[in-house]
Amino acid sequence: MTRIAIIVVAGTLVAGLASAQATQAPPSAPSNRAAGAPAFAAKKLTRAEFDALRANPSRLLVVDVRRPDELTSIGGFPAYLSIQAAELEKSLAWIPKDRTIVTVSNHAARAGRAADLLTKNGFTVAGAIGAQDYEAEGGTLVKLAPPAPRPASN
Repeated sequence: MTRIAIIVVAGTLVAGLASAQATQAPPSAPSNRAAGAPAFAAKKLTRAEFDALRANPSRLLVVDVRRPDELTSIGGFPAYLSIQAAELEKSLAWIPKDRTIVTVSNHAARAGRAADLLTKNGFTVAGAIGAQDYEAEGGTLVKLAPPAPRPASN
């Protein structure tokens, strides 16, 4: 399967990077955490907390760790960097360190683990948010259309 890291601004794809590797996540090890406790240390942000961070976009980087099909079927935020969770560690070198980061997944589980990885590697991370949780709290997501297929070259 092809994985794509894309940058989207106001619902428009503006840049991309693809690699051909499977998107299988490694099995998780058993944990000693309490039932119902998040499997990550990062703060799970509320809609209000995330909206407050979005009020200063020049200092914020939203990193969405979902698959492209999740982005197009569920929607996302107007401007973000898309790096699938399985590719995040390999992509650390080109993620800017001069901004506060919020990670995004559907319900913040993958985003929380991504936030922990970024924090461990010296990034400033405000927390993680689930796009579907944000929408359930009254927030509005941008519905993204996949790019049109390129014409075949002869």
